[in-house]
Amino acid sequence: MNVKEIYGRLPTIESERLVMRKVTMNDAEGMFAYASNRKVSRFVTWEAHRSLCDTKDFIQFVLQSYEDQKIAPWGIQHKESGKLIGTIDFVSWQVNHHSAEIGYVLAPEYWGSGLMTEAAKTIIAFGFENMNLVRIQARCFVENLASERVMQKAGMSFEGIIRKGMFVKGKHEDLKLYSIIK
Repeated sequence: MNVKEIYGRLPTIESERLVMRKVTMNDAEGMFAYASNRKVSRFVTWEAHRSLCDTKDFIQFVLQSYEDQKIAPWGIQHKESGKLIGTIDFVSWQVNHHSAEIGYVLAPEYWGSGLMTEAAKTIIAFGFENMNLVRIQARCFVENLASERVMQKAGMSFEGIIRKGMFVKGKHEDLKLYSIIK
């Protein structure tokens, strides 16, 4: 299994309340609604989008990644509303080591609903069943208790703190590391 085999034909994956699918330019306004929110961008590596143009530029980058068969996110679509409410992806994949890391973001009006845990469990299962993964990990800033709770509810185990593990927005951040083993 390699990156091009999965990302050359990124499959649509469904769970009870969600559809994980390719992002399209039609998602720009929905994505901008959450990507421009400072509460959302507080615990991620990217700055809040300042304009719809920022969001369209990001989507263009994602579309190019799909075309180039590189790692790229699934858009998370809420079945009931039909709206794009976030993204989830394997932000890195060490094919030779059978390990990967997931990352995710969700619109704040859906926080606390269990939807991100549902998406994470679905993507974790996909990784174990379709990508020959043995280990899947996730990291979050130590202050991001909501993301940590998603990891716990998705069945991941706490491994420790990576001190000054990432330089983001002008400062070093400590990260909590969680993982799940097949």
